[in-house]
Amino acid sequence: MTNPLHGLDAQALNALYGRSLSITQDWTTAEIEQLLGVAARFHELDRSGKQMDLLPNELAYAMFFDNSTRTKSAWAGAATRLGMMPVIVDGSSTQVAHGETAEETGAMLGMNAHALGVRHDLILGEGNLFMRDVLKGITDYLVATKNPRKVPLVNLQCDIDHPTQVLADLLWLRENFGNDGLKGKKVAVSWAYSPSYAKPLSVPQGLIMLLTRYGADITLAHPEGYDLLPDTIAAAKKNAKESGGQFNVTNSMDQAFEGAIAVYPKSWGPQALMFERVAANKRRDTKAMGDIEQRALAMNATHKDWICDENRMAKTAGGKALYLHCLPADIGAEVSPGIMDLHRVNVAKEAQWKVYVIMAMLAIGKVPDLANRLAALGR
Repeated sequence: MTNPLHGLDAQALNALYGRSLSITQDWTTAEIEQLLGVAARFHELDRSGKQMDLLPNELAYAMFFDNSTRTKSAWAGAATRLGMMPVIVDGSSTQVAHGETAEETGAMLGMNAHALGVRHDLILGEGNLFMRDVLKGITDYLVATKNPRKVPLVNLQCDIDHPTQVLADLLWLRENFGNDGLKGKKVAVSWAYSPSYAKPLSVPQGLIMLLTRYGADITLAHPEGYDLLPDTIAAAKKNAKESGGQFNVTNSMDQAFEGAIAVYPKSWGPQALMFERVAANKRRDTKAMGDIEQRALAMNATHKDWICDENRMAKTAGGKALYLHCLPADIGAEVSPGIMDLHRVNVAKEAQWKVYVIMAMLAIGKVPDLANRLAALGR
């Protein structure tokens, strides 16, 4: 039975019960639509002041191996709204640093946790694999002990994708342009200069894999040497072909902004140095890691002209493109102070959608008969 407001399908949601979302590419577009519909429903219920404690007195653990403000806050807010008790753990304080395997960590947490979020995004080839191994450890423990609990794992950013962020970005785009508003329209995903650190590739990769599902003209722009991972480029091309959209790559930020209805200028690290960091990390060579970071920042500094400013925004559709960012943005580097001031409330609203995306992921993974339970909350 379909909810006419949000397109929720009881049978489709029941089929997703117990599932975890590792990267958006693992789920079909129809499955992603159910998740988005649940998130939209939670947004509506929250705004109308409804209680949504579908999972009272359960523990929602989250491990962060990288810094976070918005995602930690969103995890705590999402879990608490569902009646859960959030527990946030610094990944460096776990026994992982002392050789404990990801599967062992999963088994230990699976004894007590009712859901688990993980951020592990800095080292290519490690984060997503770690999450999948943790989930295997949880699942194997539950099976071995004949425990019927569902303990979904939520990817709070890995080396490949940042699902909670990019799904929130899509919902914010839909809030502004409608559910079909991207079809045939141009959206720019662009590298931008940052003096702070060599940032992960996961946000731009997640964006190009997700947004190309919706018939848009997605244009990726970056200087030479800042390529994204080949598998994510291949996924974006495949998705664009299937949706009737386009996916293009350019080395010109101006070209990407030309005629775009929305722009997402964000820094990420140079691919070759990001891979070099993998080997240094395996050796636990902190000196080499520091040297690589400095070389990455020096390489960034050769592209200081890659900034989202008033001149570039004037090239967008009507000169009024929607500015998006996962935050924190490097103001004066990635984006001019004037553009950030203009969109300060917009990016806060964009960020708030992440709460409802995480709620949707937790509820889909843990709440049986979710469509009817959501309908009952609205009465």
